[in-house]
Amino acid sequence: MKKITMISLLCLAFLLGYGLSHFTRPVNSGPRVTGIGGIFFKAKDPAALKVWYEKNLGMRMVQSGTNFEWHQGMDSTKKGFTLWAPFKETTKYFQPSEKQFMINYRVEGLIQLLAKLKSAGILPTDSVEKASYGSFVHLMDPEGNKIELWEPNDIEYSKLGTITTK
Repeated sequence: MKKITMISLLCLAFLLGYGLSHFTRPVNSGPRVTGIGGIFFKAKDPAALKVWYEKNLGMRMVQSGTNFEWHQGMDSTKKGFTLWAPFKETTKYFQPSEKQFMINYRVEGLIQLLAKLKSAGILPTDSVEKASYGSFVHLMDPEGNKIELWEPNDIEYSKLGTITTK
């Protein structure tokens, strides 16, 4: 019994000491992706699909979809948001990709990240668009998936009056 207790205490000490801090620390503190900002996908009937998700899975919807609200791991006093949004299957927003989905990544240091990408030969498909709730730019990955980089301003985003699913 003492051996099991000692092993349990050592494991707990590891997790509380090195372990948890290791898992919550960013790989680097420079410009980088910090999380998923949104999941966007094509649907034959986005309105009907949103109704289905709301009715059957309890996701509270607004015109664009639903927002999942959470608290940031490095500073739990700060809110963060992830948008789930179906688009019409005829949308041109995902072009030049022919894929059925697009992922929006939350980033910090967008301009610095773009400079880093440019030095690696990766160019955006458009210019940075600024809104009150953050800055956006798009690029293509090597498999032809269009991705959206979003440097969020979560304080302004939360003021948009979006309904969130917690």
